[in-house]
Amino acid sequence: MDNKNTLLPANGNNSFPLPGMLGRRRFLSYLGLAATSATVIAACKKDKDGNNTVPPGSIDLGTGDIGILNYAYALEQLEAAFYTQVISSPFSGMTANEQSLLTDIRDHEIAHREFFKAALGTMAIKNLEVDFSSVNFGSRDSVLTTSKAFEDLGVSAYNGAGQLLKDSNYLLLAGKIVSVEARHAALIRDLISNGSFADSTVISMNGLDLASKPADVLTTASVFLKSKLYAGNLPTS
Repeated sequence: MDNKNTLLPANGNNSFPLPGMLGRRRFLSYLGLAATSATVIAACKKDKDGNNTVPPGSIDLGTGDIGILNYAYALEQLEAAFYTQVISSPFSGMTANEQSLLTDIRDHEIAHREFFKAALGTMAIKNLEVDFSSVNFGSRDSVLTTSKAFEDLGVSAYNGAGQLLKDSNYLLLAGKIVSVEARHAALIRDLISNGSFADSTVISMNGLDLASKPADVLTTASVFLKSKLYAGNLPTS
């Protein structure tokens, strides 16, 4: 199936099995995963050793489940930064409804970002530097096209990372977050063209969303990052 989305990795596939701002405590309760934070922190202590040398100037995502959580944290940082910019400098002609919807998405992404940051604790990667120079934030078309691409990329990223997680609590967390990201993707598509919430560029003939490997997702996301991420120690199976 050809992938027409300019940001979704070209080799995204369905070979993987699919398994107002919120404070940390409120968001944990919202997810129904209040115990997950402690679980992540405990696992961090066991998951420190990587096998590959990190290139100078790069940020190592880590190994095992913690590496995958840092991978998700990196993507949430990117999305939160994008929507924060969208709301702080609204595009020309943004309607009150669009501003309300995009503000909701911003708040969701910030909540996701802050959850991962708090749960990972000292094992969390640092704050990333973004590069949105290719986005015209004054243009509705540019903003929504980029938003659509980010949301599609995020959904395929979570779908691809699911099979790499060993702890079922983390898989539950990923499932709850990817379902929100998919709602975002559907909304943005409808803002662009009503009724286009799901099409063949992201949904297969079997009704399955695309899934992409971390290496492919990060290569694509790197266009919008000044920081260099290293995924060489992430699990691959």
